[in-house]
Amino acid sequence: MIVSPKTMLQRARRGGYAVGAFNVNNLEILQGVVEAAMQMRSPLIVQTSQGAIEYAGMELLAAMVHTIARDTDIPIALHLDHGTDVALVMEAIDSGLYTSVMIDTSRFPLQDNIRITREVVKRAHARKIFVEAELGAIPGKEDQVDVMEADAFMTRPEEATRFVKETDCDALAVSIGTKHGVSKFASVHARLDIERLRAIASAVNKPLVLHGASSVYRNLKDVAEAYGADLSKAFGVPDGQLKKAIKNGIAKINTDSDIRIAFTGAVDQYMTRHPNNMDPRAYLGAGRDAVRRTVIRKMKLFGSEGMI
Repeated sequence: MIVSPKTMLQRARRGGYAVGAFNVNNLEILQGVVEAAMQMRSPLIVQTSQGAIEYAGMELLAAMVHTIARDTDIPIALHLDHGTDVALVMEAIDSGLYTSVMIDTSRFPLQDNIRITREVVKRAHARKIFVEAELGAIPGKEDQVDVMEADAFMTRPEEATRFVKETDCDALAVSIGTKHGVSKFASVHARLDIERLRAIASAVNKPLVLHGASSVYRNLKDVAEAYGADLSKAFGVPDGQLKKAIKNGIAKINTDSDIRIAFTGAVDQYMTRHPNNMDPRAYLGAGRDAVRRTVIRKMKLFGSEGMI
């Protein structure tokens, strides 16, 4: 069933766990994500990015989510991820297909970020749609677009207080040391600024969101062999850091790169082992199963198993 993420994120914040928000680009990835949620009895946020919409179309992606949600009693929110294009965010709001949108104007000065976010919130709330916003920028890539350099500024607690008060957003994505995307040659684990997170959580009475928390792999061989593996062994944000973040206020965690790694690795490995295969259902099915295993592991890590 399609629902707003409002209640599930409020419960997560109170309960000390996080809800996973998983990006989907095609049918098989969506099936793998939903199958995992059904197996784990976990609330679920399905996300479509601007890039996914450009690839497959807003109505088609949303139709797949709404159709699969009708056949399960798992609460599923449909969310527009990283809406940097204000016109597209407004389109998603007016479409009636989404229960949640993210407006991301964090690249602008604070006052402009507040002004644009406030306009989006007003329009969304009139239609009872949940709004996530971002303050502070997360370095790396989102949909293959450079967000900013690696020394990006982090979210300031005092600005977070003002931002939430003046925009009335429903959730806030914060920058505390994560990066978007996958680095093939990383040599150190990311370290989250937990003290900064704790201060933001104390200042803001809203669910907080963590972006850029996927694992990081050192080389392409690791990526090819990664599907179904224990992703905590990869470089990136260690499991312990994620657990601390959840304990200190993170209620929603976005996952995209790990899903792409799992899906791509599984398809690559299947075709390597079966070079004469001509049935896309076989290799896409392998990708779907890898996504399911990856999402199950994430849900266990986030603590959302059995939380419906």
